[in-house]
Amino acid sequence: MKTIYLDNNATTAVAPEVLSAMLPYLGQLYGNPSSMHSFGGQVGEAVDTAREQVAALLGASPDEIIFTSCGSESDNTAIWSAIQTQPEKHHLITTRVEHPAVLNVMQYWEREGRHVTYLGVDGKGRLDLDEYAEALSEDTALVSIMFANNEVGDIYPIQKMAEMARERGVLFHTDAVQAVGKTPIDLRQLPVDMLSLSGHKIHAPKGIGVLYARKGMRFRPFLRGGHQERGRRAGTENVPYIVGLGMAAKLAHDFMQEERVKVALLRDKLEAGLLERIPDCMVNGDVENRLPNTSNIAFKNVEGEAILLMLDRLGICASSGSACTSGSLEPSHVLRAMGVPFNYAHGSVRLSLSRYTTEDDVAYVLENFPGVIETLRAISPFKN
Repeated sequence: MKTIYLDNNATTAVAPEVLSAMLPYLGQLYGNPSSMHSFGGQVGEAVDTAREQVAALLGASPDEIIFTSCGSESDNTAIWSAIQTQPEKHHLITTRVEHPAVLNVMQYWEREGRHVTYLGVDGKGRLDLDEYAEALSEDTALVSIMFANNEVGDIYPIQKMAEMARERGVLFHTDAVQAVGKTPIDLRQLPVDMLSLSGHKIHAPKGIGVLYARKGMRFRPFLRGGHQERGRRAGTENVPYIVGLGMAAKLAHDFMQEERVKVALLRDKLEAGLLERIPDCMVNGDVENRLPNTSNIAFKNVEGEAILLMLDRLGICASSGSACTSGSLEPSHVLRAMGVPFNYAHGSVRLSLSRYTTEDDVAYVLENFPGVIETLRAISPFKN
């Protein structure tokens, strides 16, 4: 059975070019990049090249790029550093719709005695800048707000919010895991202090991430030990994965506009086709301001998990939201924060495309998805 993969916000396929770039460093080029000899030195040069490639994608300086193990480590490090370098400040700001990698960390620090403001959203998942402005204070150590939502795809006004934080002397971090490679980011113009990304969202392997830390900012490492990453993240560098991330960043940089147009057109075709063919469904989120690859559709009076199981039997991979919170029968915290009615939220499915999604993939989904909903509604215990 052919696999139709529409779960790219959970993870992406490793690009063939990325795999090819990695292979030498999984074999003959195994030296330690910190070694003094030339055998290790050539490996160190590959790490430097990857750092430059990531910096070019973000509009950053290479010495502002810290390689980590994943987006979650980057998020944890950003929050940790902000707290540790400002012990006199006890207030943090985030949103109710963050990824668990930020939301759960904030809840931990709240239990440790910090005061956390959780900004709400409206029915389309949009933030209120007036509420945000009121929350900012002299006691605020950090604002951490995602660049784009992983479940509904909403893009948040990070430029304006970061400017407002800077005016108040407040550090600003953004989890840009879903945004990098899908929408332009230029840190020469965007006044954020820290930014997180994850390789496996842009066709690099799982297990590699980046934390951007603005030059001149006070910083405390989360992992301590050796001198790696200019003393900002201990541990021998994961060279093959760093090289892979560098190549993935180069590909994202070179083909972003082309992919944004192509993927958005396919997403819109898929979404419009489902809305036309299936009654009592709606799109969650802000359709005017979202990622080009993401569609979150709610189907009335159907259980989301049952939809996913039936789609899986047809070879269609989708999700009900964040892969980090799957397994729960409750609607996601994002949809609850948006106030999506339970009989819709419970049947919400996220479809996320990539540059490898084809017209044939979309046609297959449109041919088979309506029958799934029809079958489930016929046996649904919910009142239709």
